[in-house]
Amino acid sequence: MRKLAAVLCLGLMGILAWPLHVQAADVAMLDWQKALLDTDAAQRSMNQFRNSTHAKQQEAESLGQSLQATQQRFQDGGQPSQAEQQDFRAKRQRFEQLRREILQARQEAEQRFLTGAKPKLDQAVQRVIDRHDVQVLVAPQGVVHTEGDLPDLTGEVTEILNSLN
Repeated sequence: MRKLAAVLCLGLMGILAWPLHVQAADVAMLDWQKALLDTDAAQRSMNQFRNSTHAKQQEAESLGQSLQATQQRFQDGGQPSQAEQQDFRAKRQRFEQLRREILQARQEAEQRFLTGAKPKLDQAVQRVIDRHDVQVLVAPQGVVHTEGDLPDLTGEVTEILNSLN
């Protein structure tokens, strides 16, 4: 009976001690979105988007300022004429149209970038996992608690992504 109790105790101690032998490199953190957005390719993609939508963004800003000024004038007690009301509605419609077009262009640009970057991201992540012998890779948003700092591999993934371009 004592031998059985001793074996059970040793087994229980082994189970309880198991997490203690997990090495820091077994678990690491990766913010894959930040790794992608910090790449040279992402910066080029954002610059191309800004350049392609610059005129629409300027027009939207101008219309937004005009709409605010007109609305302020209406609120200050000025009675808008029929023509001013029609002009206001037309500007508001154009502003909304521009806003939708810019948003759609942004979504399309992001999708194009992500589609092209996905294979390279997978390759870069695999290299880092292999290099550090990572068993569990977590996103920063998924970490609830950690004793000490987890190795953050985000910068290393970004460097590899830049070298793949």
